[in-house]
Amino acid sequence: MTEKRPFDLLNNALNTSVLVRIKGGVELRGKMVSYDVHMNLVLEEADELADGEVKRKLGKVLVRGDNLVFMSPSV
Repeated sequence: MTEKRPFDLLNNALNTSVLVRIKGGVELRGKMVSYDVHMNLVLEEADELADGEVKRKLGKVLVRGDNLVFMSPSV
C-alpha cells in the first residue's frame, strides 16, 4: 500500500514498536496503540532509552504531539 498522507503512516504504525524522540533529547521505545490529530501518541510497554539501552521502564505513556521531534519504526 502506498502512503499518501502522514496519517496513513501513523495508521500503519499502530500496534507496532516505534522509537520516539521528544524535546530535551529523551528517546522512548514502545508499542504505539493510539494517536490523534494533534499527533499525541499513546505508547504501551514504553522504555526510556539512553545510548540505545533501556534506562528505565515506563509502562503506558502519553507523548504530547507538541513535544514530538521524530517517530520511527523500531528495530
